[in-house]
Amino acid sequence: MKLALIGYGKMGVRIEEIAVARGHEIAAVIDPHAKEKTSRLGAEIAASFDAADIANNLGEADVAIEFTQPDSVVGNIRELSRRRIPAVIGTTNWFHRLDEVKRIIEMDGSRLLYAPNFSLGVNILYRIVSYAAQLMDSFPEYDVGGYEIHHNEKKESPSGTAKILVEKIITAMKRKKTPVWDALDRPPSPEEIHFSSLRVGAEPGSHAARFDSPADTIEIKHTARNRDGFALGAVRCAEWLANEEDGGVERRGVFTIDDFLEDV
Repeated sequence: MKLALIGYGKMGVRIEEIAVARGHEIAAVIDPHAKEKTSRLGAEIAASFDAADIANNLGEADVAIEFTQPDSVVGNIRELSRRRIPAVIGTTNWFHRLDEVKRIIEMDGSRLLYAPNFSLGVNILYRIVSYAAQLMDSFPEYDVGGYEIHHNEKKESPSGTAKILVEKIITAMKRKKTPVWDALDRPPSPEEIHFSSLRVGAEPGSHAARFDSPADTIEIKHTARNRDGFALGAVRCAEWLANEEDGGVERRGVFTIDDFLEDV
């Protein structure tokens, strides 16, 4: 499989290493800060670029893995979709534009897979916390909140993973309806769930849901040791997306990591 890497930060570097170790070829790297790579035009594949120029920069990629910035990702998706290059999207904080992206992919007959987090462990965490929240909904003496910790270079807060985790809890608990991400200078209301963020040092990423009562505390937590789990998940999803056939049916449209997990 030939991969195009759109964005070549720390995650992109690790994705390249894991992809090559799994026998894949890097057809293109597009990033303004990637020295001596195939393109320094910018992490956003702008519509103003000449089409032939873009094609040259993408090489003969079978699939693209995109880890850039929220303000670049939809433009990147649009240009990849126009060229029918399957795209695995690791950028977060753009999901409010998901309907727009679905229309783009459907119009072009292309395919895309996105996830707020490509770690297998985090996606298992979602399921464990969702089930725990469902159980706890019958026990009002247990309140619920949580926190996430990331390195001090992470640009967004809260993380996309935290947003999904809170969404899972709210879906499972009828008595919790509203997330609160900011600092509180008052007691939270019974229907609110407070979820905090900390940015410090080189922490790869920790997420925790905390069920607390006057008698005890139950905390469910995932802590990443490094970026390997995230990078491997993205490469595994790219391998799955590059396969055009799904049970004899041509695979088209917008998918999530849940589709990949269910299939494998």
